[in-house]
Amino acid sequence: MLYPLLAFSFLISLLFTFKSISKSYPISSPNKSYPLIGNYLSIYANRHRLTAWTSDLVHNSPTSTVVLSRPFRPTRVITGSPTVVEHILKSNFPTYQKGEISHTVLFDFLGDGIFNVDGDQWKSQRQLYSHVFSTKSLRYFVEHVVDTELNERLIPMLATAAANDTVVDLQDILQRFALDNICKIAFDYDPACLTPSFPLAEFSVAFDEALILSTKRYHTITPLIWKIKRFLNKGSEKRLKEAKSEVTEFTKKVLNEHPSNDLLSRFINSGYSNENYLMDIINSFIFAGRDTTSAALTWFFWLLFKNPTVENKIIEEINEKSDSPTYDELKDMVYTHASLCETMRLYPPVPVDSRTAVDDDVLPDGTIVKKGMVVSYHIYAMGRMEKLWGKDWMEFRPERWFEKDEKTKNVRFKARDPYTYTVFQAGPRICLGKDMSFLQMKRVVAGVLRQFKVVPVVADGSEPAIVTAMTSKMIGGFPVKIKKRKC
Repeated sequence: MLYPLLAFSFLISLLFTFKSISKSYPISSPNKSYPLIGNYLSIYANRHRLTAWTSDLVHNSPTSTVVLSRPFRPTRVITGSPTVVEHILKSNFPTYQKGEISHTVLFDFLGDGIFNVDGDQWKSQRQLYSHVFSTKSLRYFVEHVVDTELNERLIPMLATAAANDTVVDLQDILQRFALDNICKIAFDYDPACLTPSFPLAEFSVAFDEALILSTKRYHTITPLIWKIKRFLNKGSEKRLKEAKSEVTEFTKKVLNEHPSNDLLSRFINSGYSNENYLMDIINSFIFAGRDTTSAALTWFFWLLFKNPTVENKIIEEINEKSDSPTYDELKDMVYTHASLCETMRLYPPVPVDSRTAVDDDVLPDGTIVKKGMVVSYHIYAMGRMEKLWGKDWMEFRPERWFEKDEKTKNVRFKARDPYTYTVFQAGPRICLGKDMSFLQMKRVVAGVLRQFKVVPVVADGSEPAIVTAMTSKMIGGFPVKIKKRKC
């Protein structure tokens, strides 16, 4: 018993020593590695801006790949190389899995949902999920579910804000809109989040907090710290437990009230009857449908405000369609589509994604990967690389997504390969909900911009800051005023 106590005392002493040293370590410090502690000082100094800092590291690397080490943690490789991304997501897919580390860190939040499992469990879930994304389902989703939520809830809410000249948090509104939609299409359940009374605020706050606190587990110097806090029910782990309890209360309601013709029924009929497992399915689907789409739209409206020429072109395209664009009309809104792609290039909903090596490997750029190492592909960094997007990569320019057909001389949309534009992942785990996301976003854009202008309430020259978490939300929300558009 004495030796574990001595080891724990040494660990705590070492942790406070590291923190004491790092207090005077400048945020702009270079990425230096030291014996025993590796790159810990640089990581700790930049802990509040990890996405931007690691992006800079990738940009400054000749191979677009960097290696970071910390005590008590696996070495981490971070890459922005399309060749390496293709290697880990497709060519050598079996070697790079979500892995036990990620599963353990996120288990209390996402459990055994599709984003947190590998192998047969992942394949089985993916197959059952795929039914939600058939062409028939997508058409119904956009022409009935989204259209109803838009016309009966979102537009009236924005009209009231415009009439009263009030400031609203558009990020929160879009999250509520997305939550209603995803619950309706997947579970045939209407949480009615986007109503004048603004119900279920506890769930939204709890879901966000659980997401952020789960992510922070990755950043502790050793997993032992958060595991001890969880055992003692202290600090951040106590808050995570409380947040998860709020989330569970909501997911149980969805589970108990779902009909017999929804996604959950498919899982139950396939032999998945465990209540906790079914709630993991609900939470994972909500995470995918609520957070990513709403984050993309939030940044989209910010970028439109800064680029009025783009906004005018989108409005021209919207005015060519009917008041309630159909599925086919939405698919034909190519300039809006390009603008959304450009938004997610600069502000990807998921800024960084990771895999764990289950065997030794050598990446195409020569980086040696040992079993157990974490390999991350930096989506945010890749969208801002000059060598991938040109010298004008900083510009919000939807035109970069078009090319001229040499035969017809017509301009057409051209998607980038998924290993350069990794917003929707790639390879076997490519996002099933890509088409659904675009259709929903384009329907929102068409409905909102036809009637309103979104004006951010920000100080001159200030830029929204990104939350360091699994999704690229704005810190503090997105306060805006809604102005009635003049005909």
